[in-house]
Amino acid sequence: MAKNSKIEWTHHTFNPWWGCTKISPACDNCYAESWALRIGLDVWGARAPRRFFGDAHWAEPLRWNQEAAQERKRRRVFCASMADVFENRRELNPWRKKLWTLIEQTPWLDWLLLTKRPSLVGCCVPWGDIWPKNVWLGTTAESQKWANQRLTELIQYPAVVRFVSCEPLLGPLDIRPWLNSLSWVIAGGESGARARPMNPIWVRDLRDQCVAAGVAFHFKQWGHWCPESARGNLRAKSIQILDDTGQPITLVRLGKKASGRKLDGKFWNQFPAPNIAQARHTRK
Repeated sequence: MAKNSKIEWTHHTFNPWWGCTKISPACDNCYAESWALRIGLDVWGARAPRRFFGDAHWAEPLRWNQEAAQERKRRRVFCASMADVFENRRELNPWRKKLWTLIEQTPWLDWLLLTKRPSLVGCCVPWGDIWPKNVWLGTTAESQKWANQRLTELIQYPAVVRFVSCEPLLGPLDIRPWLNSLSWVIAGGESGARARPMNPIWVRDLRDQCVAAGVAFHFKQWGHWCPESARGNLRAKSIQILDDTGQPITLVRLGKKASGRKLDGKFWNQFPAPNIAQARHTRK
């Protein structure tokens, strides 16, 4: 958990527990698993236990909510960076119930529930057809295969904001069939020592789809690899890939910080407006 998170698209992070099971290629180089192992916790996999927390941990969002109310400024809370709220494990049900209560007790916090398991959402949440107005529901789509499956499942839920995280972006995506039902798209390349390169044309095309549809677009990072043209002629390990015309593009391995967040010379830091999103979804 972290107040004032370093994740570019949220203010805070809250984890009701730690641990998960990998289910798709986006999970291959999971940063959360690496972090847990780094501090000596084996909480990944179907047979591993999950790490739970006490009352002091669960009281933190109540304080964030109080601060936000006093400042009259809403705050976004990413839940959960070290887990998946909708993982299919029965022992998580009491903790999920505790989370739903906490969400309802913190109306000044917008809770960003990001999952790779949107098919299980309906079995876990207690809200039926009327969800709290401070719940944003998102799913990960790293490739067309997973976009086709998960976005079709995501858009059936009446969250005030529905969003998709295309990070790590592992291939070209056409999400136009679902954009009328989405309010926000996050995209980014993979970071870490084993990061897979992201072709710049994939993220540019995704941005252009969002611009054409009037959907907020947020470019989080290039990740470990970035276009040589974006960072100048630097001495670093490089590879060549092809653009959509068959011309070579040189990518250099600089690491997340040095690669930066600019896409074609611009920061894309767009966020959805929940009241507009709600009206948009109501019309559909």
